[in-house]
Amino acid sequence: MIKGKDIVIIGIQPWDIEIGSNCKNIALEFAKENRVLYVNPPMDRITQIKQKKDERIQKRIRIAKGQSPDIEKICDNLWNVYPKNTIESINWIGSHSIFKMLNKRNARLLSGDIKSAITRLGFSDFILFNDSSMFLGLHLKEMLQPKVYAYYMRDYLVKVPYWQKHGEKIEPKVVKMADVLTTNSDFFAEFGLQHNPNSYMVGQGCDVSHFSDEDDCIEVPFEFKNIPSPVIGYVGSLTTLRLDIELLEYIANQRKNWSVVLVGPEDEDFKKSNLHKLPNVYFLGRKDGSELPNYVKGFDVAMNPQLINNLTIGNYPRKIDEYLAMGKPIIATKTKAMEMFKDCVYLGSTKEEYVSLIEKALAENSKELAEKRMNVAKGHTWTNNVGAIYNAIIKATKHKIKWD
Repeated sequence: MIKGKDIVIIGIQPWDIEIGSNCKNIALEFAKENRVLYVNPPMDRITQIKQKKDERIQKRIRIAKGQSPDIEKICDNLWNVYPKNTIESINWIGSHSIFKMLNKRNARLLSGDIKSAITRLGFSDFILFNDSSMFLGLHLKEMLQPKVYAYYMRDYLVKVPYWQKHGEKIEPKVVKMADVLTTNSDFFAEFGLQHNPNSYMVGQGCDVSHFSDEDDCIEVPFEFKNIPSPVIGYVGSLTTLRLDIELLEYIANQRKNWSVVLVGPEDEDFKKSNLHKLPNVYFLGRKDGSELPNYVKGFDVAMNPQLINNLTIGNYPRKIDEYLAMGKPIIATKTKAMEMFKDCVYLGSTKEEYVSLIEKALAENSKELAEKRMNVAKGHTWTNNVGAIYNAIIKATKHKIKWD
């Protein structure tokens, strides 16, 4: 446990992001025992121009002009700073040497805003926790001189086109310079060990209370009244970058008495897919986050039909814990990251395995198995996740820092 310290968090997601964020949950947990400054990513020039009518960009422009305060208090021990300086949009640059030069300039601008904020808040001897900000993070250890520099890796960003061009060269350098690398899967921890011996898999947190149904009070939505059982369901963004359309078509065609229910917004490929022509496939559309437990409640089997690619191979799907919290049988694609769930999730590698494992899940489901799944989810709390992060930091730095 780390208590009574100052922690500065940088990352690639702002506090006012509209979707759920691992880093925000971690920040809230850090703040229970420490003072925390959450640094929004700085506004870049192109975003400022292209999205100038967006209220969130308007707010950043007002802050940059000194018309609004740059530091906001979120709760006890937690502050959010909006960097005043606008950085240059440089990722399009082909020359890596020119990119590096301008990237260092951007990092210098950001470090100035962070120094200003930590001075006003009275932070000292702080831990710098970097959530995947590989470009700016390349120089912030040198410029900010934190007591500990921790890098958090939870997505294979260097395989995403935006990050790949320069990230494949830069992220290994950031991992190497970090005092400790924390990851949410064994896949990323093994990647990290190639560059840093202090690489630890710390798991993933989840607010399972939102999905808890031990008292059976969550109601199934009315849409399910006209959907025949058994229901094989998925909740989340329907994107062909991550999900296997051919697998879903195969399941629906092989078992026409099953209802395949998909809850979430569709990308263009999903909208054009043959799934819309199949009578036993139901698209229920985008739902508010508060409603998702109700839809999962309507599933007989929950699934995560991922493609195996660079985006998903190391991915820890947050929805697995949400499914488990409701005690649902789960079928998911077998990946390195999913091996940690092998005792409570059915893992398939082929279309044929998916169908047979869904049949098995339907046949052997029981109250005892549901309780086992719920207990697994209860162990994946943000408190436990942050506790593992603390332990990794202490273990990696115990030779040079005396922790209380």
